[in-house]
Formats: sequence, C-alpha cells, structure tokens
Amino acid sequence: MPLNKVVDNAKAALEGVEDNMTFMVGGFGLCGIPENAISEMVNRGIKGLTCISNNAGVDDFGLGLLLQKKQVKKMISSYVGENDEFERQMLAGELEVDLIPQGSLAERCRAGGAGIPAFFTPAGYGTEIAEGKEVREFNGKPHILESALTADFAFVKAWKGDTAGNLIYKATAKNFNPMMAMAGKITVAEVEELVPAGELDPNQIHTPGVFVQRIFQGVNYEKRIERVTTRVSG
Repeated sequence: MPLNKVVDNAKAALEGVEDNMTFMVGGFGLCGIPENAISEMVNRGIKGLTCISNNAGVDDFGLGLLLQKKQVKKMISSYVGENDEFERQMLAGELEVDLIPQGSLAERCRAGGAGIPAFFTPAGYGTEIAEGKEVREFNGKPHILESALTADFAFVKAWKGDTAGNLIYKATAKNFNPMMAMAGKITVAEVEELVPAGELDPNQIHTPGVFVQRIFQGVNYEKRIERVTTRVSG
C-alpha cells in the first residue's frame, strides 16, 4: 500500500512553520495559488518570512494578505506590479526585495529541486541583476552565475491529487507549482479534488508524490481574476 500523506486541513498541514522561515509559494498571478495555506499563515501571525513567489498577490488577496499584516520581511519575486502595499513597503525601505527575471526564477527553483547548486544564464547580463555575480562567456556570449533556490516549506496548489501526494495542475498553475514542489524541504499541497492512490492516470501526473510530504483538500476557493479587461462599448 502506498504511503498516505493526507492531513485534515491547512492548520494540520502547516505544523512546524515558524517565524523567520523561507517559504516558496506556487502560482502564476492569482492562478493556482495555495489560498488555504496563505490564510492559515495569516491566522497564525508568523513573522519575518522570506517568500519566494513569482507574484506578490494583490492588496487584499494572496500574498498581499501577509504583506498587509507586515509578516513578510523579504520578497524574492519576478512580477509585483499589481500590489500597491508591496510598492509602498519597498519604497519606504520596510521590505527587502530581490527582483529576478521570470525565467531565471523558475530555473533557480527547478535547480534547487534537482540538486543543481547553480547555473549560468545570459538573462540579466549588463543590468543591476548581474552586479557582484560571476560572469563567463559561452559561445561568444556573456552569462551570469545564478544560484539555486530552496525553502523550508513549499506551498503549492493543484487541481487534483491523490493520497500518495501525486499532483495534476491545470493550465498556468503549471508555471511555478511543479518546480517549487520539488524545492521545499517540506512540501505541502492543497488540492481541489483528492482521490485515492491509483485513480490518477500516471501519464498525466505533473508532480510525483515523492516530492510531497503533506496533502489536503482545500475549501472555499475564490479563484480571483487579477486584472479584468473588457471591451469598451460603443
């Protein structure tokens, strides 16, 4: 019988989280974010967090809820343009910020999960991102050395999962959740639908259960749209 990794809820799934930890938080924009885990972090009032996430949420949703409560000391992100409170804290010097090219962020997380300590990439050469980093030339083109990223906890959200921790994501939720699931010392997955082990098609699984330590079925997903654009009438 496969190992059962199911816990009852977000409260049980976040056992062991403490102040000053580093968290990876999956999702792309507001798609595929671990809403239940974020809410539990807010409720617990944990502080001094370093959050690795592509986005910083919006002012009243996602990681924006943690920022509102001043629970985050540092954000390692790529796209942060939808959060006014993030901007205010950064400009006021209240929040440390490490902005990373989106592809480099994804690869740094993937490398961390794969056990690769660092890699060279041309992205960011000639900009502030390259300051203080080793530069080497490959095929006549300069590349900068980027280090892998790992975290104490990785919080991811999947469409479906089974009791052994195997996960299937939907659409753009695949952009960061799979690599972050690999890179957490403890990976917590919340899913919309939890099924018995063996019910998922092995060919459709994006994250094998070996990377997941805890899994639970989430509740009350809002699935907000980050920016609504409609056609101007007339």
